Amino acid sequence: MNIEKQIEFDKIKEKWMELAVTDTAREKITNTTYCLAESELRKHLRDTTDGRELIEKFGMPPLQNVEEVKEIFVMAEKGSCLTPYQLERVEKVLVVISRLKDYLKRGKMYDNPISFYEENMDSQDELKEEIRRQIRGGEVDDYASKELRNIRSQIVKCEEQMKRKAEQVMQANKQCMADSYCTFRNGRICIPVKKEYKLKLSGSVIDKSSTGNTLFMEPSAAARYYEELGQLRVSEENEVYRILYTLTAMVADTSAVMNENISLIEKLDFIFSKGKLSLAMDAAEPCVNTERKIILKDARHPLMDRKINVPLQFELGKDNRGVIITGPNTGGKTVAIKTVMLNCIMAQCGLHVTCEEADICMNSSYLCDIGDGQNIAENLSTFSAHIKNVLEVLGEVGKDSLVIMDELGSGTDPAEGMGIAIAILEELRKSGCLFLVTTHYPEVKEYAGRTEDIINARMTFDRETLKPTYQMVIGEAGESCAFYIADKLGMPKEMLETAVRVVYGEGALKDYKFENGNKQTAKCGKDRISKIRKQKKGTEPGRKFSIGDSVIIFPDKKTGIVCEPVNEKGVMRVQLPDKKIWINHKRVKLRVAASQLYPENYDFRILFDTVDNRKIRHDMERKYTDDTIRYDE
Repeated sequence: MNIEKQIEFDKIKEKWMELAVTDTAREKITNTTYCLAESELRKHLRDTTDGRELIEKFGMPPLQNVEEVKEIFVMAEKGSCLTPYQLERVEKVLVVISRLKDYLKRGKMYDNPISFYEENMDSQDELKEEIRRQIRGGEVDDYASKELRNIRSQIVKCEEQMKRKAEQVMQANKQCMADSYCTFRNGRICIPVKKEYKLKLSGSVIDKSSTGNTLFMEPSAAARYYEELGQLRVSEENEVYRILYTLTAMVADTSAVMNENISLIEKLDFIFSKGKLSLAMDAAEPCVNTERKIILKDARHPLMDRKINVPLQFELGKDNRGVIITGPNTGGKTVAIKTVMLNCIMAQCGLHVTCEEADICMNSSYLCDIGDGQNIAENLSTFSAHIKNVLEVLGEVGKDSLVIMDELGSGTDPAEGMGIAIAILEELRKSGCLFLVTTHYPEVKEYAGRTEDIINARMTFDRETLKPTYQMVIGEAGESCAFYIADKLGMPKEMLETAVRVVYGEGALKDYKFENGNKQTAKCGKDRISKIRKQKKGTEPGRKFSIGDSVIIFPDKKTGIVCEPVNEKGVMRVQLPDKKIWINHKRVKLRVAASQLYPENYDFRILFDTVDNRKIRHDMERKYTDDTIRYDE
């Protein structure tokens, strides 16, 4: 069973993951489960408290996702040359480390234990400054070295000389030019020459226009600078690679230290994400114990709006190990048991809980049966799904388990469901676990009242407003309030008394005072006139027409004889002097009934069958024949 999904702890994790920065921390959150070592759990809870304290005092910590940088350090260790972009990513992480160290140093004045992680971090200031000095804007900076600065100065000077020579040629041969500017084509400086003047100028054709009327030529005077520029470009590339390899070697040399720094960033991110979640939910640090007791004061469901959430007061394990919660539907029973288990599992995962105060025991397992669990694909009914889950719970339960079950024994015959519910409770009680169960069965309430280690609790209900108050009262059995709700809504007193008598017996009537049952507005409508209009006998469509009836057809007022009665669609067939027609019965009026025209048992086939059909039918009655009776359509 997926406990996290059933009690909505998966949704808590989703909110928690949104507050983490690094991929490693998010993965750790996904895999987080309840801790079974007391000393380890107490450390996790202290970390959460310390992380929240730093956030409250100094704001959010300067953290960054370091997944990309981890890959960059692997590349550097393998000897690959890092690009300027990758070196800038390294420099940004080094800046984050420096800021994080400063952030943690400030926490030392409060003796915050997390602040002392700062001593295990090395900001590698020398590497950071070297990268910052030599890499800028995604490129190796001109001032990364004297050699590079000189080479790039010569490149600029050479390009200017090339351009100057090209402009001089253009100025001297204006009549040959197709335009007044020079341009670069295929890395060479070119002048736009009209096609017809190609042979007049000294140079090489590098490109031509789409029409072919303009040729882009590299002047011979500028060509000699191209070779010099090419050599300078090679020198520049060599110097850039020398600088990049030098920086890469420095990164590789610090990879061991930086891997430790990155691990600390991921660890601190996980800790601070717990502190952020505590602040977001306005939670508090719980106390933990191994004495099998749970005490929650002003507990809230962490996913519900505080403005509408009613705080829950809950205690279990001190004088009892099981709580049977009863009360009206929508009264908050399910929310209550989820609130208890959610806060317990959050505490055991090292998180703060949404309570004013909490003392929560450690549990070896969390087991639950919530929801109807219907599954069409597996052919599971509500009851079958419940029993399947319950058997799974009983197979795993132990004395250190916490179990919650919603609507125990529901989904089947009430008497049998009640028996099964009590049998399940007995097994839970024998296991020694802590458990919370919701039910409507009065017999289960009685069972809890007479059984050691089990206590009743109820969710309160306002009988005046017909609204639940979502308050739990431990030590009292609740009621469904169905009779009071029905009374408030106007059910007659006679009906309410019948209901009480059937359920609780005649003697229970004195305990119920129904206030609204005698109002006239609540009277059942026994004397109301029926709105259903019944059809009169003998008025079925076409009932008055029989085979042989003489009828008048409207609007032509032709006379005919009925040869087929009215069918279910209200259509009948009438024989006219020259043909047979289909016609709606509403267009036909009886002229003379067949009983007045023909003797009893008259064979109407004489009227409606053809001579050939009558002859074939006569032959069929006497002997075998291959002939077929044909009817006109």
